[in-house]
Amino acid sequence: MPQTVKGVISRAKGAPVEVVDVVVPDPGPGEAVVKIETCGVCHTDLHYREGGINDDYPFLLGHEAAGYVEAVGEGVTDVAPGDFVILNWRAVCGQCRACAKGKPWYCFNTHNATQKMTLTDGTELTPALGIGAFIEKTLVASGQCTKVPEADAAAVGLLGCGVMAGFGAAVNTGGVTRGDSVAVIGCGGVGNAAIAGAQLAGATTIIAVDISDAKLEQAKAFGATHTVNSSDTDPVEAIRGLTGGNGADVVVEAVGRPETYEQAFYARDLAGTVVLVGVPTPDQQVTLPLIEIFGRGGALKSSWYGDCLPSRDFPMLVELYKQGRFDLDAFVSERIGLGDIEAAFEKMHRGEVLRSVVEL
Repeated sequence: MPQTVKGVISRAKGAPVEVVDVVVPDPGPGEAVVKIETCGVCHTDLHYREGGINDDYPFLLGHEAAGYVEAVGEGVTDVAPGDFVILNWRAVCGQCRACAKGKPWYCFNTHNATQKMTLTDGTELTPALGIGAFIEKTLVASGQCTKVPEADAAAVGLLGCGVMAGFGAAVNTGGVTRGDSVAVIGCGGVGNAAIAGAQLAGATTIIAVDISDAKLEQAKAFGATHTVNSSDTDPVEAIRGLTGGNGADVVVEAVGRPETYEQAFYARDLAGTVVLVGVPTPDQQVTLPLIEIFGRGGALKSSWYGDCLPSRDFPMLVELYKQGRFDLDAFVSERIGLGDIEAAFEKMHRGEVLRSVVEL
């Protein structure tokens, strides 16, 4: 039987979010119902509310979540009721040209649940990133459930988006390895995850760049060896000065703005790598001299979800967390309820938190 549970929706552009009754259908073929334990408040949810993704209102917000599988539909074999899972928004198909090439982290045909969750009047909801996890229970494609060892859901659930995006930008996309020099521009949750990933990968020089002294101090706790406040210091010159005048081997841009991307471009060493993981708006453009792109060599990359493969990366990172080698607890700024999400958006916008996490 379908269930009616409490969830948080965005009904119109810019309107405050609402806690409402949501009807969750029984799982159909290839689907699963997950009882949500926790869900992080991510910038992407705010983008949905503000109409920055599309205008398919009303949205069921939330996507950075962990919980327990409650029920599965016909043909589901990868997870079972009772499994502790982290939800992911890249359920690989295994059949597209990326998957066929052995690069499933680039899957071009990811899938979501076929059925729709609705309001009690039958209005269909659009779940954020195909998940919709600011809710007591949600319906997803079974491939969006990644089974992991049990751990604090508030901490490990953050692997579902922001932390994985930052860690993967450094390690998977940037290929940071032993002895590398790394600069990270933008020290929010994603940037600090890139810093933590660079440290785990063995980078010896890790430079954090931001305009907030408080964020830079926080970045040290995640592994930054040097900090640069770009509001009063030229970050390109500072990064070069900290790397023997050369520039960093890998520069991660975690802001998503043309001016910071240009800084990242000029702050890398010859044959170095720039990784864009900050999300730009559709109207933004960047102009660079073509001779500089050619003459510097190396690579200019964008990182999709940290180029992660959830089935590979989530269990590994949870194990590192349980071993005390990857401090996911440090990303959790506060634990809140479903009714506190609008206030959490304001705190996030003001840069007061790394992550507010909804506990259900």
